[in-house]
Amino acid sequence: MNSLTTTPFADAFSSGMPLPATLDPHFEESLRHVLDNAGSLVRPRMVFQVASAYGMDPAPARDLAVALEYFHTASLLFDDLPCMDNATERRGVPCVHLAYGEAGAILTALALINRAYALTWRAVAAAPVPLQSTALAYIEQCLGVEGLLNGQSLDLHYATLPPTRETTEQIARGKTVSLIRLTLVLPAMLGGASARQVQLLERIALFWGLGYQMVDDLKDVLQSASEAGKTVARDLLLDRPNSASVLGIPAAVERLTRFIRLGDRTLCRLLKSQPGLSFLRKLRGDLEEELVRVTGDAFATPAGGCS
Repeated sequence: MNSLTTTPFADAFSSGMPLPATLDPHFEESLRHVLDNAGSLVRPRMVFQVASAYGMDPAPARDLAVALEYFHTASLLFDDLPCMDNATERRGVPCVHLAYGEAGAILTALALINRAYALTWRAVAAAPVPLQSTALAYIEQCLGVEGLLNGQSLDLHYATLPPTRETTEQIARGKTVSLIRLTLVLPAMLGGASARQVQLLERIALFWGLGYQMVDDLKDVLQSASEAGKTVARDLLLDRPNSASVLGIPAAVERLTRFIRLGDRTLCRLLKSQPGLSFLRKLRGDLEEELVRVTGDAFATPAGGCS
């Protein structure tokens, strides 16, 4: 069995970036600050499981899992900067820019991105040649100006946009859904998933991505920093998109519940052709569990399942 499945994913996250002996000590401390505080690591687990379900070899599956978590972590470092969200805490520890300066945070984020691309190219190179160009184009679509970067820019300029549900969800599609798409769709794509399965995974990524963003919005409104593990109450202060503020908490939870149910239907269709993805039910369950934890039992949703 591959080491990534038998040892904590934190080991793969912390060791996935070689730190040479010639590294500037300040830069090394900044990198270790991030690599030693990996968070829940749900994303790399999911990437590895999807890749394995489609028959990817363990080594490229591991590379892809770590790479996508590095991309995600780098986006958080940028998001926390004073010029963006000006956060103070992330994953239960001080933000990198507070501990090592803004320049240190930027260099650390760039180091993660550079390593993520190296690992991603290695994973893509292990796939059949006909799949490689499609996968590379998909990565650019999700991480580039069509996806994550445009979502972040819209987020920063939210004050100039209509404060509507459509606006908040457009931004979430760029910032949050793009990374969920990479997590669920890219490993399946590299493993040779059918066009129909890719389409269903895209839909699940949309519903769950919007759902996770809404849970995050609710945390910002309802939780303390110690409960959320990061700086909260920032969206209203900085005039940033927050579905709970735009819709109100009950309506936001109702819409989130709808996304969960739509995801359930789509997942059931997917599992009929690819039962090896049944572990995705746990991710769906985690989303509902988080919703209940944040909002209380009054907003609990019915348990999902396929008939």
